[in-house]
Amino acid sequence: MKRAPTSKPSAFSKEQIAAAIAAAPEKVKDAECPYDPNDADAVAAYWAKGKVRLPGQRGVQRLPTKVAVTIRYSAEVVEYFKSTGEGWQTRMNDALREYVKRHRAA
Repeated sequence: MKRAPTSKPSAFSKEQIAAAIAAAPEKVKDAECPYDPNDADAVAAYWAKGKVRLPGQRGVQRLPTKVAVTIRYSAEVVEYFKSTGEGWQTRMNDALREYVKRHRAA
């Protein structure tokens, strides 16, 4: 049984990739970046702080963007948003956010 490819084929030829690698500088210097990939100690310190996650595991959320609540809507409202397809909860949130925006400004 032949397996399907796990990734999309590259848009670049092997020759183009080899030429780009050959043209890349040996060392990278960026004054705005405190991390120096050319400094072995910096690389070791960076990876020492790393956390291993298994595929499918989420990392710690940096800033909570949403609040979990239990709420009841009329069947008509829920049916309407569900009928719009996948992502209906996001669209419902966007509609409520727009409502808040309009009414805060008033």
